[in-house]
Amino acid sequence: MAKVKGAVVVNTERCKGCNLCVVACPSDVLILNKEANSKGYNFSMMENPDDCVGCAACAYVCPDACITVYKVRV
Repeated sequence: MAKVKGAVVVNTERCKGCNLCVVACPSDVLILNKEANSKGYNFSMMENPDDCVGCAACAYVCPDACITVYKVRV
């Protein structure tokens, strides 16, 4: 059976750093970046990209729809 690997792409300018995606991730892939975007918010980013399974829990809870999840079979 093929394994599924995921990738999360965050629109950093739309992200307001609400932390909902970080809490929702079952694989602990996301963190809030220490750097801020142009609006002054700490945006989310992938800390452990190899652990992402592409479940899209982060995208479902994002109130600003700034997360896109891609799935790839390996």
